[in-house]
Amino acid sequence: MSVLEIQGGEDDEFLSLRLTSATDSCSQKIKHKRKRREADLVRWDLNESSEGKIFCLLEMREQMFNQKKDGGVEDGKGLHLIHSLLISASSVDENDIESAVDNLCDLYQNVCLSGDSLQRVAAYFADGLVARLLTRKSPFYDMIMKTPTPEEEFLAFTEFYKVSPFYQFAHFTANQSIIETFEKEEPNNSRVLHVIDFDISYGFQWPSLIQSLSEIATANKRVSLKITGFGRSMEELQETETRLVSFAKSFRSLNFEFQGLLRGSMLGSLRRKKSETVVVNLVLHLNTLNNVSKISETLKCVNLINPSIVVMVEHEGSRTPQNFLSRFMESLHYFAAMFDSLDDCLPVDSANRLSIEKNHLGKEIKSVMNYDKDHVNISPRYERMETWKGRMESHGFSGAKLSSRSLIQAKLLLKIRSHCSPIQFDGGNGGFRIFEKADGKAISLGWQDRCLITASAWHCVQ
Repeated sequence: MSVLEIQGGEDDEFLSLRLTSATDSCSQKIKHKRKRREADLVRWDLNESSEGKIFCLLEMREQMFNQKKDGGVEDGKGLHLIHSLLISASSVDENDIESAVDNLCDLYQNVCLSGDSLQRVAAYFADGLVARLLTRKSPFYDMIMKTPTPEEEFLAFTEFYKVSPFYQFAHFTANQSIIETFEKEEPNNSRVLHVIDFDISYGFQWPSLIQSLSEIATANKRVSLKITGFGRSMEELQETETRLVSFAKSFRSLNFEFQGLLRGSMLGSLRRKKSETVVVNLVLHLNTLNNVSKISETLKCVNLINPSIVVMVEHEGSRTPQNFLSRFMESLHYFAAMFDSLDDCLPVDSANRLSIEKNHLGKEIKSVMNYDKDHVNISPRYERMETWKGRMESHGFSGAKLSSRSLIQAKLLLKIRSHCSPIQFDGGNGGFRIFEKADGKAISLGWQDRCLITASAWHCVQ
């Protein structure tokens, strides 16, 4: 999103918002800050007047869902959309219901789920802001924050996995480090690999690892792979186990074992055995933990396991958000790039693109906007690689240099997955890009000049 820029220091009390060619227009319209309520109180209760305004706002939202626009945002309208989003976010943060409703009504008249990437991403951010205005008890809140069914989530994730290099980059890069660690320890590990995956999700990461291990296994020298995976529900874990066991049966020289545990289960029974290579997989997991103390607890637990290697992939933020407005801006910048990248993967009128944006990316956007309203809510943290590096080092880990094979593999993936835009490697201005960072200890996948996710590997410091 070239019309959006972010500036400001790490400890800003108020995020400085700057729009290209309209530097001061946003700040002039933001009203004086009102006295903020205590964090444990709901934002405001609906009275009769407020209910009427909300009904009108929801009517505008319904009209937006029913309309279909051809073409993209007209010249100059993109800046107007971003301006309305920023004013709306500021008004919501200050409990200025009148200004928030007016600007959100204006937004719903100019966004569309079948429009260009800016119109589409703005629609989901508008929904997130409306939900943030409401109390948890409001029926309107549940309507806007309605979660997709497990089937819808799975289909959206599956389609996104197929068409975009996003998750494949994360999984293939992590698996490359795992394979190299296993091969390095092969003389002493009895050809046994034990992967502890802290968020196994649908298990899409592991078929490629199973296939790679089968290529180095023989009838006389079989390879054993055990995966201990943590999941959100027993049903999801059982479905994941069924998929992986079925896939592994195709490789007769590979012994496969799966153990599913619910997220939050104790790891006391997991200890490293001398006869196996143990690796810990932290792919897009730490960023879902609600607070820093839970991240710290997880890293302490990982350190006690003393794995041969820890592979980590995290969303890449340009700054560490300190308050709602900075979190809003960071998320807007991030998801604008994600939606823009989807235009490189799928046509605008694609039903699969709508499913991905509604049931996967849109769900995340609304979750991020309301992360502090529900303590059990899981929403990603978009922080800089330097922040994660500091956390890892403070918990007894040191970064490991990624091999040239990891970089070559990442570039090859983009070559295969690039659809419309040319591939860029550390330069240029189009499409997906690969960045080598931290003196070769991290690799990032980016869209244009925005890093999306970063992969790294870590050793326990003895």
